[in-house]
Amino acid sequence: MRQANSFDHESLAFFDSGLFKRIQLAGLFNDSKTLCDATPNSSWLALVALYEKDKLVDDFSLSEFVSQHFTLPEEIVLNDSDCPASLIEYIQSLWPKLTRAPDSEQSNSTLMALRHPYIIPGGRFREIYYWDSYFTALGLKLSQHTSLIESMVLNFIDLQETLGCIPNGNRSYYYSRSQPPVLAMMVELCMQKNDSIDRDFMQRSLAGMEQEYRFWMHGQDKLNGSGDACYRTVKMPCGAVLNRYWDNLSTPRSESYLEDVELASEFAMSERADFYRHIRAACESGWDFSSRWFANERTLASIQTTSIIPVDLNCLLYRLEATLGKYHNMMGQYAQGADFEALAARRKKAIDHYCWSSEQGFYFDYQFEQQQRLNVRSLAACLPLFVNIASEKQAQCVKDALIGEFLKDGGLVTTLNTSGQQWDSPNGWAPLQWFAVVGLRNYGYVQDGNDIMQRWLKTVGEHFTSSGNIMEKYNVQMPDSLADGGEYAVQQGFGWTNGVTLAFCDLLAQ
Repeated sequence: MRQANSFDHESLAFFDSGLFKRIQLAGLFNDSKTLCDATPNSSWLALVALYEKDKLVDDFSLSEFVSQHFTLPEEIVLNDSDCPASLIEYIQSLWPKLTRAPDSEQSNSTLMALRHPYIIPGGRFREIYYWDSYFTALGLKLSQHTSLIESMVLNFIDLQETLGCIPNGNRSYYYSRSQPPVLAMMVELCMQKNDSIDRDFMQRSLAGMEQEYRFWMHGQDKLNGSGDACYRTVKMPCGAVLNRYWDNLSTPRSESYLEDVELASEFAMSERADFYRHIRAACESGWDFSSRWFANERTLASIQTTSIIPVDLNCLLYRLEATLGKYHNMMGQYAQGADFEALAARRKKAIDHYCWSSEQGFYFDYQFEQQQRLNVRSLAACLPLFVNIASEKQAQCVKDALIGEFLKDGGLVTTLNTSGQQWDSPNGWAPLQWFAVVGLRNYGYVQDGNDIMQRWLKTVGEHFTSSGNIMEKYNVQMPDSLADGGEYAVQQGFGWTNGVTLAFCDLLAQ
C-alpha cells in the first residue's frame, strides 16, 4: 500500500506514452487537464499495454476506449437550492464544500495523497494549490478555522519532504515546479492565533521553511536527478544572488499538452525545449500567463520567463529570509538568526538596485541576460511595499501609479497591457488586490487601500448577486462583464477570492 503523499512514477510513464499523447492530440476533452485527473480502471501500465494491442484492430475507436477504461473526474458542485442570501454567508457555506478530508490510498491516481485536511480552490482545480492556499487561509483564519491552516502547512511540509519542493499542487504532474513561496506567511497566520507559542509546530515549520529556502537557493535533490544543481538562482554582475522561476522539465505540460504542442509547432525542433521550459516556469510563477513574461507584449510565443528576475518572487524570498531570522531568534538560535537577517539585507539591496527605476518611479522585472529592466508595469511592483523594503519616496511613487494608472471601476488591473492573457488587463485577481492593499497600508495610505477594497468588494458582491457565484478572477475595467483570457473558462469557487473578500471586509470594519 502506498504511503500518504507518496509519488506515483507510473502516472509519469503514462504521460510519456503513445496512448496519452494520442488522446490529448485528438482533443477528446475541452480541457486537457481532464485526462490527467481521470482514473484508469486498471493500472496505468496495464492500460497502455491493452491500448497497444487494441489499436491494431480495424474498428478501434479511441473515444470508446477512453470511455471504457477511464473514470473521469467528478464536477465540483458548490451551489444548491438553499444558497445563502448574503455574500459572507455564502462564503462561510463554501468552506465545507471546498474542504477535503485526508486522502485515501489510490494506487492509480495522479493525486498525491495528503495526511491532513485541506482546501481546494474550486472549478477545474480539484487538488490543493500552493500559493492559493495562503490567500484562502486569510479567510479561514477569520472563520475560526486556524487548525485547517495548520493542516495545510503540515501537508506542504510532507510534500516537500517527499519531492524536495512544495509542488504547484498535489498531482504527480506538478512535481517539477513549485509556486511563489508563501509557506512563511502561512506559518505566521498560524502563530498569530494566540500569545502562546506552539513550539512543536514552530520547530516543524522552521525546518520546513529552511528546506524551502534550500530548494530555491540550492536545488531540488529528489525525484528529478538534478543533484544539488539549482537553476533558480542567478549571480548578478555585482555579485548578489537573486532568483528566477524555473522548471526542471523542458517538455509539454501534461495538463495542457495539446495547447503546448500547438504553440510549439511555430518553433524549430531545436527551440522547443526552451519554449516549454519558459511556459512551465511561468506556471511556477502563478501568473500563467502574462505579458510580463513576453519579449513581445502581444504574443505568448515570445515568452522568456527563465531569463527574468521577477521582483515579486525576490520580495517573497526576502520575506522568507527575514521570517527565518525572526523565528531562529525566537528559538534562541541567534547565530542562525543573524545569518538570515544578513541574507535578507543583501537581497533587499539587490532588489532595489536591479528592479527599481528612479526615472519611472516604479519597480520592474529585470532581464538578466540583456542586463536591463523590462518595461511592463504590473502589480508585482506592490510586493516591495507588501514586505516593507520600499523607502517612503518609493512607496509614494508606486501608490501614485496604482491610483493613477491601475485603479479601475472594479479594482486594480493586473497590468496595463491588453494581450488576451488572463494575467493582464482587463482582469483583476484577489491575491494581487491583497498585496497592493496591505502594501499601501504599510506606508500609511489607508484611504487609498480602502478605496481599492471597496471597489473590489462591490465587483465581487454585484457579480454574486447576479450569478450566485464567486469567481477566480474579474474584469475590473467592465465589472458587469465576465473575465476571460487564458487556456480555460473562468472558474467558480473560489478559494482565494473567498479568503481575500473576508479579509477586506474585516479590514474595512476596523
